[in-house]
Amino acid sequence: MSTAYMALAGTATSLDRNAGSAVRNSALAVGLWLAAFAVVVFAIILVGGATRLTESGLSITEWKPVSGIFPPATEAQWLAEFEKYKQIPQYSELNAGMTLDSFRVIYLWEFWHRVIARLAGLAFVLPLAWFAIKRRIPAFAAVRVYVLGALLLTQAAMGWWMVSSGLSERTEVSQYRLALHLTLAFVILALTVWTSADLLLGRRLRTSLLQGWRAKALPAMLCLVFITSASGALVAGLRAGRIYNTYPLMGNRVMPAEYGMLSPWWLNAFENPAAVQFNHRMLALLTFSVAVCLWALLRGSGHARITRRLHLVLCAALVQLTLGIMTLLLAVPVALGVAHQGGAALLLVAVVLTWHASGDIEARPGQLTPGG
Repeated sequence: MSTAYMALAGTATSLDRNAGSAVRNSALAVGLWLAAFAVVVFAIILVGGATRLTESGLSITEWKPVSGIFPPATEAQWLAEFEKYKQIPQYSELNAGMTLDSFRVIYLWEFWHRVIARLAGLAFVLPLAWFAIKRRIPAFAAVRVYVLGALLLTQAAMGWWMVSSGLSERTEVSQYRLALHLTLAFVILALTVWTSADLLLGRRLRTSLLQGWRAKALPAMLCLVFITSASGALVAGLRAGRIYNTYPLMGNRVMPAEYGMLSPWWLNAFENPAAVQFNHRMLALLTFSVAVCLWALLRGSGHARITRRLHLVLCAALVQLTLGIMTLLLAVPVALGVAHQGGAALLLVAVVLTWHASGDIEARPGQLTPGG
């Protein structure tokens, strides 16, 4: 009797161990996929920034989800696309006299932006379908993964909604829609990174390793990073980085003379280029200052993984501030502008990972051993 019981208990233990190993392997596989997908999202953010800075976003005036994967192949097709571009205000007011060769350059920037976005969709949908069929997505992460899919569809629709704002009355896309488009990209990146960290490092519980205001400091900084990035999108949308290319003063003043020129007053924060640039400068300085303060105050918390992540936040904030100042002083060259947008994304990732590291990690068979 005793021998039979011990054999049954051993069998049950072995089954539990095998089940736990299977769940851990599934978590690892899905987590690695999402980590790779986060890199893809980061790449799209860079390409989107380059598309904006090269004034290429309005070069393709139609949305063709299927046939749009093929560029013009003949001279006649290129001329047809060029004629469509000539019908919008951006051509007549800014680029009148543009040659076909010059049009090809901006067209291909936007074309590859759209192609990469489509490929990103496939890089999400195809693995998702496989993991779903094999039932390998851990239950706690399933809802978030499907929400990511919905956000990607929303982002695609929002991209065309943004482009359409510059096809009839404007010479550029709406800065409001541009800011929403970039912010949603950052939301997708943050959710992808957080879910990947849950799967690879262990699911973060609601309880925090930090106490009092310290527990709220990192999510508050994450909100600040989102706000600062959105203000940067307003700068890009209004081309506000091409004025007042001095630092730290703006026309020999701390605050530009045009700051309050629009009425009602709140419009200045969104539609006055000088005010928008000033606000972004102040938000950038605030973000950097908060990063320094959190590094100084929280790195002595006694939790090694929080300290390591805080080092990343400080480095990312310093690099981003430096890139921002250089981009401004040089009147927004494309390479620096793209690097600055990428720096914002890297800072976001660093803050997300630090916030994740500041929580208790759930220890269960379905999770990997918590680590750095």
